[in-house]
Amino acid sequence: MHGDSPPTPRSARKPKGEGHARRAEILAAAERIFVEHGYEGATIRKIADEVGLSSTALYMHFADKSEMLHEICRGAFEALIASHQEILVADEAPEARLRRMIEAYIKFGFDNPNAYRLTYLTRPVEAREGAQSVAQETGAELFRAFVAVVEEAVAAGRMRGDPATIAQTIWASGHGLVSLRITKPYFDWTPQDELTRIMLDALFAGLLRP
Repeated sequence: MHGDSPPTPRSARKPKGEGHARRAEILAAAERIFVEHGYEGATIRKIADEVGLSSTALYMHFADKSEMLHEICRGAFEALIASHQEILVADEAPEARLRRMIEAYIKFGFDNPNAYRLTYLTRPVEAREGAQSVAQETGAELFRAFVAVVEEAVAAGRMRGDPATIAQTIWASGHGLVSLRITKPYFDWTPQDELTRIMLDALFAGLLRP
């Protein structure tokens, strides 16, 4: 019957989105494809098909896939910085703010495993194509804020040791937990909240002065 319409194929073109919404849709698709196929295996065609665009139309939003990777990594760092800014201004002891910051970092990794992989678990090719430059620029701001809170805790006599070393130790512990959980999902893990709490309890017990 001519009133019936055939099912829409997956590759059918979607109507044009508006500005930021369409860019966000493209980035979400690129993020999934980068993780699934690897950065080198991802193509503009695959990403365009995922969002129902032609390659030509996609190029109106992004010059190439390295720009997409750079934008994904930048967005990840900006989200982390925003969550940390709220903690930095809280009226709490520095060690309490420090713990909340690393908890926010860990939660971000668990909630955004694809973005975390692309930002922090990159191979050399991905690092060259955007992740490394973002980590050096925006990531440095994130880590400086972390060190500043450690310096407060040390100055207040609440922690012992070199602030930069303490900050690196706490960050490395959080990163290790997140990276293992998201890259080894088949392991019989303890619930993530409990695992996070126990790890941080032990870590802060060793760093805080009695």
